[in-house]
Amino acid sequence: MWGRLIHLSADAVLVSALLAGIKRNTGLSPAVSNIENEDIRNYVTKYLNVGEWMLDNTVVFMNNSPYFTRKNE
Repeated sequence: MWGRLIHLSADAVLVSALLAGIKRNTGLSPAVSNIENEDIRNYVTKYLNVGEWMLDNTVVFMNNSPYFTRKNE
């Protein structure tokens, strides 16, 4: 049971990070303002912010890692 919960949590964070990446690269983001229930809207906003945080920390980690280089175009 705990393994499944951890797995679903990790999947949820990955989906949130994917949405954050799409937002950064294309400007497209979920229309949170269309959610009528304020509590659900707040939870969705927090969920999307977790993805933004995860994406930021991943970029910082990759930037400081010797295994990744920035491609100059």
